[in-house]
Amino acid sequence: MTGNHQSLALLLFGVFVAVTLGITTWAGRRRHGSPEEFYAGGRLFSPMENGFAIAGDYLSAASFLGISGLIALFGYDGVLYCVGFFVAWLVVLLLVAELVRNCGRFTLADVLAARMRERRVRIAVGVSSVTVCVLYLVAQMVGAGSLIALLIGETGGRARAWTVIGVGTLMVVFVALGGMRATTWIQIVKAVLLMGGAIALTALVLVRFRGDLDALLGTAARNSGHGADFLAPGLTYGGDWTARLDFVSLGLALVLGTAGLPHILSRFYTVPTARAARRSVIWAIGLIGGFYLMTIVLGFGAAAVLGSDAVRTSGAAGNTAVPLLALDLGGGAGSTGGTVLFAVVAAIAFATILAVVAGITLASSASVAHDLYGSLSRRAHRTPRGEVVVARIAAVGIGAAAIGLGLLAEDLNVAFLVGLAFAAAASANLPVLLYSLFWRRFTSRGAVWSVYGGLLPAVVLVVLSPVVSGGPDAIFPGVDFHLFPLRNPGLVSVPLGFLAGWLGTVTSPAPADVPGHAAKHAETEVRALTGAGAA
Repeated sequence: MTGNHQSLALLLFGVFVAVTLGITTWAGRRRHGSPEEFYAGGRLFSPMENGFAIAGDYLSAASFLGISGLIALFGYDGVLYCVGFFVAWLVVLLLVAELVRNCGRFTLADVLAARMRERRVRIAVGVSSVTVCVLYLVAQMVGAGSLIALLIGETGGRARAWTVIGVGTLMVVFVALGGMRATTWIQIVKAVLLMGGAIALTALVLVRFRGDLDALLGTAARNSGHGADFLAPGLTYGGDWTARLDFVSLGLALVLGTAGLPHILSRFYTVPTARAARRSVIWAIGLIGGFYLMTIVLGFGAAAVLGSDAVRTSGAAGNTAVPLLALDLGGGAGSTGGTVLFAVVAAIAFATILAVVAGITLASSASVAHDLYGSLSRRAHRTPRGEVVVARIAAVGIGAAAIGLGLLAEDLNVAFLVGLAFAAAASANLPVLLYSLFWRRFTSRGAVWSVYGGLLPAVVLVVLSPVVSGGPDAIFPGVDFHLFPLRNPGLVSVPLGFLAGWLGTVTSPAPADVPGHAAKHAETEVRALTGAGAA
């Protein structure tokens, strides 16, 4: 783009950042310094507001940039990400939303602590939650780096590095100053912008092909370089047995991982009742389902209009497919219309990244302060305001870790990186959550073993997978220490998480390792189903 067009695009970025900082400042003035205000926004949001915020939190850079890019590169196999991300919400709606709202207060560990030995369980779940959040944050950092580098016309490592640092700094500011109230309103604004941008781009793609979906898919297949195979399963996951198992592993992680994501579970605490939490999920399902349908059109539209080779040339992972599609639909490079549309889409994608990283950082800092700090510090030294201060400090440390890892993984697809975070959540958080809610005999040892028995294999298998070493697209392409053949560990780590929880429970020294275990379980069951005594 020309210098004037770049200036216009950057101006739109600046406007959005100014608006979000204004929201943060407004929300920061309203805070009272209490954990309920900082972590849950005072529990004052309506189901519709929270539904939009959930959609804003869930529809990350992986959804807007990554999935569209995968569809543009791999066709049918890229659509599988849409299916997995969306079907996961049925698990959330039917098994998690209301029960978590009734049993918990701020974090996932609150649900377990009601009937377990609090200290051990909180530490284990706190470690797991922070790990999942950092993995998720890395994906957002990579998406931000690809987006800004494309916007300013400089794809070198320096541009991406400064972008990642800038996004990390902004997310720390949002969380530290505004807490959940600011984060929620940023997510609502982002959800509205994202849905509006997706609708506009989808309409332009359909207009380009006169509403003929057959023409769209046929052109995409021809321009992909793969012909009819582009529209059939197997282009990515249909080769040898390793690729097929990788597909099963990915699907398992996507479908089960959502119900274990800390930043999604924390959203259920921002509404006053469990019924409101369930209605929030229904709103979110409608928004998310509609968005993923449009993502499919955008992915195939990018392949048809640009060609898969052009998408791959701009970025091997495909993260820039949607911004490039917007540029072409608006009139092409150098045109005012193309630049304006490109800048608007880039600003929306940037809004997506900022909103999601704010939500994830808040959830992880809450785990550090409420679970880890609350368990490791002396009770006499803990105060509600002190816990909030620790949460703000934790946001800085988590932001720094995410920035460092984001710089290492800058060449990986963001949807794929999110798949790794989902695998960790499905392996460590979901088994212990389901066992705690539905298994009467479940013990503290079972809870701790379940968390570590799922989390450690997930992390170790990722380190030993082709993602990290052994190939040209790995994080460390020059070395090869991979021993695990699959790129996603879910197929192995999820069953291990459930198995470890069962094994820890049946080998506990007594059926109930907490005094009054049966009574505590009965109390938790009544509270989960009726809401009696809920925060």
